[in-house]
Amino acid sequence: MDYPHTPVLVKEVVKHLVHHPEGTYVDGTVGAGGHSQAILDRLAGRGRLVCLDRDPDAVNLCKRRLASFNNVCIIRANFADLADVLKDLGLKRVYGVLLDLGMSSYQLENSGRGFSFSRGEPLDMRMNPKNELTAGHFVNDLPARDLEKILREYGEEKKARSIVRAIVQAREMGPIETASQLAAVIDAASPRSRRHRFRHPATRSFQALRIAVNRELQSLDTFLDKIPSLLTSGGRLVVLSYHSLEDRRVKQAMAGWEQSCACPPDFPQCVCGKAPLFRRLFKKGLKPDPEELKNNPRARSAVMRAAERVAI
Repeated sequence: MDYPHTPVLVKEVVKHLVHHPEGTYVDGTVGAGGHSQAILDRLAGRGRLVCLDRDPDAVNLCKRRLASFNNVCIIRANFADLADVLKDLGLKRVYGVLLDLGMSSYQLENSGRGFSFSRGEPLDMRMNPKNELTAGHFVNDLPARDLEKILREYGEEKKARSIVRAIVQAREMGPIETASQLAAVIDAASPRSRRHRFRHPATRSFQALRIAVNRELQSLDTFLDKIPSLLTSGGRLVVLSYHSLEDRRVKQAMAGWEQSCACPPDFPQCVCGKAPLFRRLFKKGLKPDPEELKNNPRARSAVMRAAERVAI
């Protein structure tokens, strides 16, 4: 089989994640399986890997790709539901969890769900096809105010108002049904003089719609709230983010987990009893080096953060 997706920072992920080769690890976003294969190679049959993804295509792809390994379990599930997955497997805690929050090349180029603005595919964007609402619903049915809010909050799109005005005008003539059709509307509404040199005018709007359709930030918030109770002492959390909304949440969570006493500074002694939950393995987010970016330009926005669970 052909695996077009190149995993980002794969050596660094394995280095910081797999610290106990006999342990059980989780790839919460298995995607095309690149990171999972590298983790399994590092485990060398001694440890165990649980792979999750809510995209059925990713699950089927990885079941074939990783078929030669007998220490892997691949489950269709959202990483936000990791606690329930581990409970069903009879596990309380694991030695490490990886989240790669980006989309795979397969989803962009082969899923047929309209993730790419260069394709005439249905305006879907659901990671899980069983979810009810598609991107087409948001684009064609939401009031202009709500759609503008999505583009501003999830896409950090400064031109949200003019883009939404163009979308509303276009949908009055008939529904916007394909990704390329929506991209053309946004392109026409974007002044040439104010465009980003290397970024398509629809990039941020497509990001915003994908995040809204899949409730991505809500899933991440749920995961970050639960993960301290799911890692064993010394367990590692490694997260790859691709835009500031995700990375900011991860950065703030890890920094907060490092804090101990939360009492006001004028208290003579600690009464809260708060102890650190994690220690960050490095304070500044790790980014791909020039050589990796040369070979994989899609990695240019990636930021990796890692933290270790302190003694429980």
